[in-house]
Amino acid sequence: MVVVFGSINIDLVTRVARFPVPGETLTGTSFELYAGGKGANQAMAAARAGAQVRLYGAIGRDALADTVLAKLSSSAVATDGVARVDGPSGCASILVAESGENCIVVVPGANEIADPDAVPEAMLGAQTTLLLQQEVPDHANASLIARAKRAGARIVLNAAPAHPAILDYLNRLDVLIVNETEARALATHAGWPASPMRFAAACAAANAPLTVIVTLGAAGAIAATADGELEQPAPAVQVFDTTGAGDALVGALAAALDAGMALAQAMRRAIDAGSHACTLQGARQPCRSSTSWS
Repeated sequence: MVVVFGSINIDLVTRVARFPVPGETLTGTSFELYAGGKGANQAMAAARAGAQVRLYGAIGRDALADTVLAKLSSSAVATDGVARVDGPSGCASILVAESGENCIVVVPGANEIADPDAVPEAMLGAQTTLLLQQEVPDHANASLIARAKRAGARIVLNAAPAHPAILDYLNRLDVLIVNETEARALATHAGWPASPMRFAAACAAANAPLTVIVTLGAAGAIAATADGELEQPAPAVQVFDTTGAGDALVGALAAALDAGMALAQAMRRAIDAGSHACTLQGARQPCRSSTSWS
């Protein structure tokens, strides 16, 4: 089973020919509402990849929260562990340019009070892959990592966005996943080399038996363990929208590892999922209901 503790957002996605400059108003070409947040995105990706998935986190009581939870449930993600809290849900405003690039502003909302104690001990055993990101408070992740380590779960952390606080508990993780920007940020804080493979090797060596994966966009990904290094290229695709592609990769990787696949096979599955996500708008189907604006 894949247990995801992380952020749940309402994603407001607008497509534009190009990004506006400060003070400029542009007319967009389309608008959609999605269930988003790295926690929700990765949970849906893991479910699409065939895993049994349970999501824990927090969402507000605003009108669109029901739409987001319904979308998650329809994607075969169990959401009974998601807390409804007073105040607004997390929200991401996303602009997607014709090139497929995006720029994003996130308001954390309810994600700031996501409670790690909501994850029962029974969900943290040796048969569980715990998947985490960094769009919830560091102390919440640290608490859950400590519990999961004691219980024998596989712990996968997507350090996005990168926070230096994770350096304090890298040695409790089984898998760390970062992109090139996040790798450089952590390398700076830890004094490791900044190039992807050298960073991955240094980080893995300092925290054995940690597996470190650095995603490289269209170039695929690399991995380092105490036993050596691995490179996995990505297939060539026509990019439509990179939003959620990284989350698709991470969710598919967690599902593959949970299914018992070796690292090389899991990385191939994950990169294929991430590449495919780039060919879709939003990397997932939009929410459609009476409360949706799409």
